[in-house]
Amino acid sequence: MQVECPTCKKSLEWDEANPYRPFCSERCKLIDLGAWANEEYRVPAENVDPSDLDQGGHNETHH
Repeated sequence: MQVECPTCKKSLEWDEANPYRPFCSERCKLIDLGAWANEEYRVPAENVDPSDLDQGGHNETHH
């Protein structure tokens, strides 16, 4: 099966012997990992109603 390296877009064979799949090389895998570490990829957050958040301190009893 042919896949495309997510980093360099090079076409490569999906091979169980390739420890870097779906990347073509360790270099491309590390580039992708670095992009995640630098927060270049964003996962959209759900909008949260502030009233749903625990405001803390309201239900505590002090002795």
